[in-house]
Amino acid sequence: MLQVARLAPKLLGDSTELVEVFLRRQQNADGGFKDRAGQSDLYYTVFGLDALLALQAPLPEEQVTRYLQPFGSGESLDFVHLCCLVRAWAALGQRSAPVPGRSNAHRDNLLSHIESFHAKNGGYNPAPASQFGTAYGCFLAMGAYQDLNALPDSSGAAECLKALETPDGAWANERNLKVGSTNATAAAVTLLRHLNMPVRESAGDWLLARCHPQGGFLAAPNAPLPDLLSTATALHALAGLQVSFESVKERCLDFIDTLWTNEGGFHGHWGDDVLDCEYTFYGLLALGHLSL
Repeated sequence: MLQVARLAPKLLGDSTELVEVFLRRQQNADGGFKDRAGQSDLYYTVFGLDALLALQAPLPEEQVTRYLQPFGSGESLDFVHLCCLVRAWAALGQRSAPVPGRSNAHRDNLLSHIESFHAKNGGYNPAPASQFGTAYGCFLAMGAYQDLNALPDSSGAAECLKALETPDGAWANERNLKVGSTNATAAAVTLLRHLNMPVRESAGDWLLARCHPQGGFLAAPNAPLPDLLSTATALHALAGLQVSFESVKERCLDFIDTLWTNEGGFHGHWGDDVLDCEYTFYGLLALGHLSL
């Protein structure tokens, strides 16, 4: 994703600097990046770091390191924030080595905590000791393993995703749902491709059909409005499948333009009145794909 997001400045042009300034304003004094209430949060810190990496801008390494170190090996964190802790250390590692806190013992402890969310069917679930994994859980766990240069239970994740296929040709986040969702489908497509596993042929057509007449992608067939997260992930999955989205390209560019503000950030959808690092990163990812 980062590789493609780095192409966003081709379309942003002189506005690229505005995005960097916005991202730096999102960092609090403790080194973390702001959530939607202005509090430092690991989840938003990851998007802040990855967005700066996408712009190939210098990272505030010392400040972020100071913020990350008290989390230790993530013993007190839920699954999502645990994976974010891993990703944040990895983001710093792309610019500076060695990164404080990245000893073998630290790495092993992080892996051990991730494994505590391994579901009985081979997938991963944000709820520990679950019977079944979720698409989101598998995607996060596989990404964390990749960031830690470790080998995950890829066959278990693939089997879990197989059970999440929906009758309409997509994937759902959880089992026994009749209708797929855009983000679960994009996660499944991206993960299966990474694992060199076959992807059902219907996925590309299903994702393309989620494009709204005014541009952007819907999170589900019955969603009322398109959003930037679904747009970015759908474009990323379609590109990975080598399915052309040329027919919706201009519409999507127009949609993203409606979410842009000269403060340097992107809104998540037409009804959103808050700017944050997460949607700004997804704006960069979507623009990166649309620049090709």
